Amino acid sequence: MLVPEGDAALDDLSFDLNRRTAALAASMHPAIQKELSRLVRSVNCYYSNSISGSVTTPREIERALRKEFATDKDQRALQYEALAHVQVQQLIDAGNDPQDLWPASDDYVRWLHRELLTRLPPEMLVRPGYGQIRLVPGEYRTGDVELRSHKPPGYSVVPDFMRRFTEAYRPDRLSKSRQLTSIAAAHHHLMWIHPFADGNGRVARLLSHAMLQRLFGGQSLWSVARGLARNSEKYRVLLAAADIPQRNSLDGRDSLSLEALKALCAFFLNAALDEVDFMHKLLQPHELLHRMEIHVGEEVAAKRLPKGSFEMLREAFYRGSIQRADAKSITGYEERRARETLSTLLVRGLLVATGPRAAVSLGFPTAVLDRWLPDLYPMGLASGKGA
Repeated sequence: MLVPEGDAALDDLSFDLNRRTAALAASMHPAIQKELSRLVRSVNCYYSNSISGSVTTPREIERALRKEFATDKDQRALQYEALAHVQVQQLIDAGNDPQDLWPASDDYVRWLHRELLTRLPPEMLVRPGYGQIRLVPGEYRTGDVELRSHKPPGYSVVPDFMRRFTEAYRPDRLSKSRQLTSIAAAHHHLMWIHPFADGNGRVARLLSHAMLQRLFGGQSLWSVARGLARNSEKYRVLLAAADIPQRNSLDGRDSLSLEALKALCAFFLNAALDEVDFMHKLLQPHELLHRMEIHVGEEVAAKRLPKGSFEMLREAFYRGSIQRADAKSITGYEERRARETLSTLLVRGLLVATGPRAAVSLGFPTAVLDRWLPDLYPMGLASGKGA
């Protein structure tokens, strides 16, 4: 269930992830971090759905967050699942999850499943593919299942396996490095137990996110689900390989392969490092502002944005937030025109505020992501031009 202590390669990866995550957080103003965290929740949702084989575009997720649901039954169901995912991650990000529980524990896993499923319409809890059984939020499966990669433990012993799961990943018994390594191990272990009739993959990926949140002080500027989805075939192969029996007498962790578990942990940590590096490069101030300036300039030329827009956005980026009264001095316009410029940017979501008189901060609406943050999603998908 855990890689033994003292694995130098995994310890080095854990150290690097801790260092680079801290550097990324330190490079961003807290107000910008807050808005990026909102964006990353949708990114995490999109890629988690992608791993599960669901197709929910960034724009469909954005509409779901506004409670604008599709008329097509199947697409509407995917939007409800996406909305539930984002809402539960928001609870985690805000520290409104059960703080007295470690994420890799029986009760926390039940909480995740319960929160996800109680946000779905009742009709979505009846799954024809499972013999018309009704899914009960937070309750373990009541029947045996057989997956393509392996046969999970019988339903009657799932509670016993989950008690062992809780005991294995207790943070008070693990160093910071081993806690990081244990994320991938817990992710696999939960998938192997397959405690629920449905939703195990989403629960496992949110569990990984929750553990990262606890270990990195609550910042959320990158998506581990994106890293897994970009290498989804290798992710599935390594998960399946970690399910196989031990190869020889020197390769044991209970009855499963320690060698394969090490490979999975290394893959997970490398995927996380790649995502931190990707976001750090994407958010370099000079490069980001250059992309913004080109895009906003095109919008101004097409008369879709007023002149002075980029100056407002640039100040919001550097300061973190700006007072509404500052619009006049930033743009150089008289008060009425400055207010109109500010209002247009708010309507477009390029600036955001918590209230009608509150200071404004830089926004990252889905429509501009292909231009401002290219490759965060597959190219063209955020703008609606992709597949």
